[in-house]
Amino acid sequence: MAKKKQVGRRVEGWKAKSWYKVYVPDNLGKMYIGDTIANDAESVVGRIMTSTLGEITNDYAKQHMKMSFKIMNVAGDAAYTEFVGHEVTRDYLRSLVKRRSSRIDCQVPILTKDGKKVRLTICCYTFARANLSQEHAIRGAITAAVLAQASAWDLTTLVNGIVSGEISRDLFKSVKTIYPTRRVEVVKSKVEPIAARISTA
Repeated sequence: MAKKKQVGRRVEGWKAKSWYKVYVPDNLGKMYIGDTIANDAESVVGRIMTSTLGEITNDYAKQHMKMSFKIMNVAGDAAYTEFVGHEVTRDYLRSLVKRRSSRIDCQVPILTKDGKKVRLTICCYTFARANLSQEHAIRGAITAAVLAQASAWDLTTLVNGIVSGEISRDLFKSVKTIYPTRRVEVVKSKVEPIAARISTA
């Protein structure tokens, strides 16, 4: 008897919940990427949803890029998001590594003009093995180029530049004169949460 009542309560609990359709931001076509379930709209806000760029754009060649979005607001049964980061798959990264060449990693924290703190991880792949001074020069050139452009980017411009490959192409031009470079890739980005202000009143 007790088991039957327990099952009944579980079914009623699920019936009380609602499904919300999740959409990516306007600059990525406001595409539907899935559903999430919750007791109410307030519980949906703040959830992180992920999808590949290939699924968002219907381009299988971009399946290696995993995109993360945070639900910011809900209208009816629709949940709207903001980009909070991306990361390329490990398989894709392994495919870029060649023997007798260098992979040079560079982390660059930036502040966009709309006040978003974003940490970018950028990888440079060379044709041959670079020495320490060349690696240092490449990191310096990448950092300088990103910081020079970052003040003109808002979050939407940054995301569009990552997705289209425009940022990677511009960085490639900045480093190819330093050392023979095969590819430059923005492999990861993360929008840092804004720290809450503590009231002293």
